[in-house]
Amino acid sequence: MRLYPAIDLKDGQVVRLAQGKMETATVYAADPAAVAREFAAAGAEFLQVVDLDGAFAGQPVNDAALRAVVAAAPLKVQTGGGVRTLARAAELLALGVERVVFGTAAARDPELVWEAVRRFGPEHIVAGIDAQGGRVRAQGWGAEEGVAAAELGRIMRACGVVTAVYTDIARDGMLTGPNIEASARLAAETGLRVIVSGGVSALEDLRRVRAAAADGAGLDGVIVGRALYGGAFTLPEALSLWREGERAC
Repeated sequence: MRLYPAIDLKDGQVVRLAQGKMETATVYAADPAAVAREFAAAGAEFLQVVDLDGAFAGQPVNDAALRAVVAAAPLKVQTGGGVRTLARAAELLALGVERVVFGTAAARDPELVWEAVRRFGPEHIVAGIDAQGGRVRAQGWGAEEGVAAAELGRIMRACGVVTAVYTDIARDGMLTGPNIEASARLAAETGLRVIVSGGVSALEDLRRVRAAAADGAGLDGVIVGRALYGGAFTLPEALSLWREGERAC
């Protein structure tokens, strides 16, 4: 189980969106590397970084910021946004990223993901399954792909993927609580280890994720964004709760 504080990049800055809509961006920091150092100093081991501009453009946009983040602190970075080729995945892994997330590519080119798993290993490749009303959306969440989240999950598992980030778009950035039930259902229906993303608003949400995982729900972790930046709780508080859960397990 991993707790991932999130850094979403837009125009080189740290932002959060509501339901993935770029026009809702709130800027929280101008220096992503400084944020990464703060997270590391608070005790974080893992970090989720998304190139939001890259997700829409289909190619890297915020590489300078990403490179600065990776170099700034000894964190295990999981990153996505605009990853559409094996060459890009290789570049990110060579940079020092631990896990590369394929989102749009997972929905549109499963064979590419299969080849990435074969070439780089399942421990380094993650499927990004982003859904609204159970239906997958891609290209920065601007396009519905005509496939259900569970169906895509089964395809990804058949490609050798072990871990997926499941984002409930309707809850992302809304502080309405994560969709633990849908995340657990996706894990049960596909055999994937699922990272919960979208909606975390309070420490109680983290307790609920922990409890579901302890009950065998197939959850691999949780991503925390706006709640941290907005001051709902601090990262040390979240990590303390998380590690108490590990000891209890």
